[in-house]
Amino acid sequence: MSRAARLLAWIGIPILLVVLLVVFWRWDWFIPIVEARASAAVGRKVTIEHLHVGLSRVVAVSADGVRIENPSGWPAGDSPLADIRRLTVTADVLGWIKGHGLVLPLVGLDAPRIYVAETTEDNANFRLSTSGGGGSSTVKIGNLKIDNGAVHAVMPPLKADFTAKVSTEGEGDDARIVVQTEGRYAGQPITGKFVGGGLLSLRDKEHPWPVDLALANGPTRVSLKGTVQDPMAMAGADVTLQLSGPDMALLPPLVGFPIPKTPAYEISGKLDLHGLENISFRDIRGRLGSSDIAGSITEKPGAAETGQKVRPDVTMDLHSNCVDLADLTGFIGGTPGRSNTRNATPEQRKEAAEANKAPTLLPNTPIDVPRLTWANIHLQYRGAHIEGRNMPLDYLSVAMEIINGRIQVHPVSFGVGTGRLVGNVDLAPLNNKSVRARADIRMQNLDVSRMMAAPHTFQGAGTISGVGAIESTGNSLADLMGNGNGEVKMAMAGGDLSAVLVDLTGLQFGNALLSALGMPQKTPVQCFINALALQKGLLDFKAMTLDTGEAITNVSGNLNLKQESIDLHLKTDSKHFSIGSLPTSINITGTFKNPSIRPGAGVAARAGAAAGLGVLFAPLAILPTVQLGTSKEEDQRCGTLLQQARSEAGGKALPMPERGASAR
Repeated sequence: MSRAARLLAWIGIPILLVVLLVVFWRWDWFIPIVEARASAAVGRKVTIEHLHVGLSRVVAVSADGVRIENPSGWPAGDSPLADIRRLTVTADVLGWIKGHGLVLPLVGLDAPRIYVAETTEDNANFRLSTSGGGGSSTVKIGNLKIDNGAVHAVMPPLKADFTAKVSTEGEGDDARIVVQTEGRYAGQPITGKFVGGGLLSLRDKEHPWPVDLALANGPTRVSLKGTVQDPMAMAGADVTLQLSGPDMALLPPLVGFPIPKTPAYEISGKLDLHGLENISFRDIRGRLGSSDIAGSITEKPGAAETGQKVRPDVTMDLHSNCVDLADLTGFIGGTPGRSNTRNATPEQRKEAAEANKAPTLLPNTPIDVPRLTWANIHLQYRGAHIEGRNMPLDYLSVAMEIINGRIQVHPVSFGVGTGRLVGNVDLAPLNNKSVRARADIRMQNLDVSRMMAAPHTFQGAGTISGVGAIESTGNSLADLMGNGNGEVKMAMAGGDLSAVLVDLTGLQFGNALLSALGMPQKTPVQCFINALALQKGLLDFKAMTLDTGEAITNVSGNLNLKQESIDLHLKTDSKHFSIGSLPTSINITGTFKNPSIRPGAGVAARAGAAAGLGVLFAPLAILPTVQLGTSKEEDQRCGTLLQQARSEAGGKALPMPERGASAR
C-alpha cells in the first residue's frame, strides 16, 4: 500500500467511524442506566420510552413516555402513580463543573398524569422510599412549565375522589400556576381554584409570592388571599383567611382537627406563618349563630421526634361581646342554636325543633375520647353579655386546658348580677369510650333581683350563696349526671321576694290576684336554706325551707337525673291567719321537659300556723351547719329561724348548737 493510501486509511477510517456513530447513535442506549438510577431514587419502578439529549453549554434532556409504577402488590388495573408524555430538563453543566451548584433553568412537564390513591387499609401509593442523595439541597430550579397536567386522587378513608387540573401560565414576573379542582371530598362535592405565583418568585423575597384560593366543600366556603414573603420557609404571610358554612363540624377534613357542632358561622382573620414552628390565625372577627366571635388562635404543629408523634399545641384566646348560650350547646353534646337562629339551614331548624320536642333535656351525645387526644389545647373565652329573655346570667368566662386527653376547666364562671356562679371541672379518660368526671360548684352572692327579673314574673332582692360537688363516670353529659354522686348546699339571708312566689304555692288567692293585676307585693325573706344529696343520679331534697314575712314553705322529694323525672312536694303555711289562706301542698311531677303542677290532698282551713312550726322545721334537723357565705348580720337572721324552730312545739328534733358556736 502506498504512503498516500496508508495516510488516507489512518485519517478516513476514524472519520468514517465518527460519521457512522453520528448516523446510528441512539441516546436510548442509556435508558437502562437512567431507569435504574431513577428507580433507586424513588423506590419504584421507573420506565422511559425514549431519551433525547441536546449538548451545549446548557444541556437539554428530554424523556418521552416516563412512567412511575405503583408499589408492588398494588391492585392490578389501577393507573400508575405518574405517567408523563414528555419530561424536559435543562441543566447548566458548565456552572456545575465550576462548583456553582446544579442549576436547572427549566423543568417542563407535558401532559403529566398523577394518580394518588390510598386504600382502606391505609396503604398509599404516594409514599415513596426515596434514597436521598447528596447535593440535592444545591439544586436550583428556574422556571417550571406544566402543560395540561392532571392529578386524580382516590382516598376512601377521606371519602375523597377528585381531579385537579394543573397548568402554568405566563412568563417571567407574570408567571403563575393554576390549579382547578372538582369531585368529592369528605363525602361532599368539592370545587376549587388556586392561583399562585411562578416558581422563580418562590425564592425572590423582594417580591412576595401571591396566593389566591377559593374553595367550596359542600356548603363550606374557604377563601385565602394575600402574599407569602418566603414560601420555601413558610414565613412572612400577609394572608386573609375567610371561612363560612352552616356547621363548623364540617371543617375537620379541611383544617385537620376536630370541632364540635355549631350553628351557621362566618369568620375571617389574618393567617400568619412562622415556619413550621408556629401558625397563627389572628384578628378573628365574625359570627357564630346569633353570637359574635373575635380573638386569635395559635398552633404549634406536632412533629415526629425519636420516632414518637408529638401532639400539636393550640392556644385560643377568644371573646364575644354578646353570646347566646344556645350557640355553644354543641360543646357539651347538645344541639346548637335555635329554630330561629340566624342563617340556620332548614335542616338545622328542623333539628333544633326536634331537640326541643325530645322527651329528654340532658345531651346524650357520646364523648369521642380519641378526638380529645389530637392536640393539647389552652382556651381562654369570655362572653361579655349573655343573651336570652329568660336567662338570669350576665356574662361568661371560661379557662380550659386539654392535656393528653384530660379536660380541666378552671374555672367556668357565670355572672349573676353582682354575684357569680363558679365551677371547676376535671374530666379524665378511663378508656376510649368513657371518662371520669369531678366537679365543684360555688354560688357566690347570686343576685336574687337578677334571677327574679329574668322571667319577667317576679321581683326580689338579696343574695344566695352555696357550694356543690359531683363525681361520676360515663360517656355523655346525660350519662355522667345519671351516674353522679355528690351534694349541693345553698342559703339566702335577707332581701325580699314578690308575694306571688309564695302565695301561689300556698293558694293565697287574694294576693295572687293582686299580682296578676300588675300590683305585686314584696314579701321579705328572713332565710332560705337548701340541702340536696346526689346518689347514683337521684337528687334528694334533704331540706329546702323558705321563711318569708308571710309564710314558711318546705320542699321535699327528689329529681331522678337518669330518668329525668320529678317528684317534688311543696307545703306552705301562713304565719298568721288570713282570709283565703288554705294550708295545702303542691305536687310537682312529670319530666324535666314536661313537668306537671297540681294541688296536693288534705286542704283544710285553720286558725293559725304557730303550733305547727315544729313540724315545718323538722327538715332543718339535718342542717345544723350550713355555711351561708353571707354577712354576720344576715347569718343571724337564719340563726333566729333555727332558734325559733327549737323553741316551738316539736322543735326538739333540732339539736341545739354547741356552746360558743355561732348560729349558722
